[in-house]
Amino acid sequence: MSVLASGSRGNCSLVATSSTRLLVDAGLSGRETFKRLRAVADRNGERTEEISAILITHEHSDHVAGLQRLATKLNVPVFLTAPTHHAWSRVVRDAEGAIPELPKPEHFSAGRGFRVGDIEVMPFTIPHDAADPVGFTFRAEGVKIGFATDLGYMPASVRDHLRGCSVLVMESNHDVEMLRSGPYPWSVKQRVMSRVGHLSNDALAEFFSSDYDGGAEYVILAHLSEQNNHPEIARAAAEQALGGRQRLWHNRVLLATQAEVLESIRL
Repeated sequence: MSVLASGSRGNCSLVATSSTRLLVDAGLSGRETFKRLRAVADRNGERTEEISAILITHEHSDHVAGLQRLATKLNVPVFLTAPTHHAWSRVVRDAEGAIPELPKPEHFSAGRGFRVGDIEVMPFTIPHDAADPVGFTFRAEGVKIGFATDLGYMPASVRDHLRGCSVLVMESNHDVEMLRSGPYPWSVKQRVMSRVGHLSNDALAEFFSSDYDGGAEYVILAHLSEQNNHPEIARAAAEQALGGRQRLWHNRVLLATQAEVLESIRL
């Protein structure tokens, strides 16, 4: 797996086995997505441009900006909930009011698993101010990967879904003091800090120190705010909270960024 981009200007990740390749979200342009997929392919000596399906967490633009063109170009199924599809359709109407079509839409419901190729997918509800936002876990070949970004807090249901993961992709969006003193309007600050906003470094650290099973070989900190966080502040908070977890491998806390493809993880 690799995170192609993570942040408020576009999100996209790759989860792959030898026979199935999934894109999680499509927040980059088609051109930029293919550019970053080629970078992954060059590093790994593989043809990762061949995508099996696209999975969408929610309809906010930093997760779907490139969806229509990318889905059309690839001509692959797009898995999303019906409310998310409806919300996306309202946002992307053209000047004449026409709704662009997805070539192969596939609707799923949170809490009901499905399979794409040899990957078992479990979507679960997350608390965020979108129509029907979800996180995902992926299982294949005895490995489980969990994605939980764009959530205002960590409810018990999300914590349960993330147990037993070999890789965790977790939101560490903002430092609370940087956000409070930063340039955003107060209304936006309130939205980010709300229970349907974004997870802070401290909130993620609380999860790691209290209700995390400690089993992941890799923890990826994602969706870091460029205005209200700093990578080393986020890393320090996570590593301090994880300090007592003996099973976490040394130096396996990774930072996903907006500008660069994260190094691929092979399990």
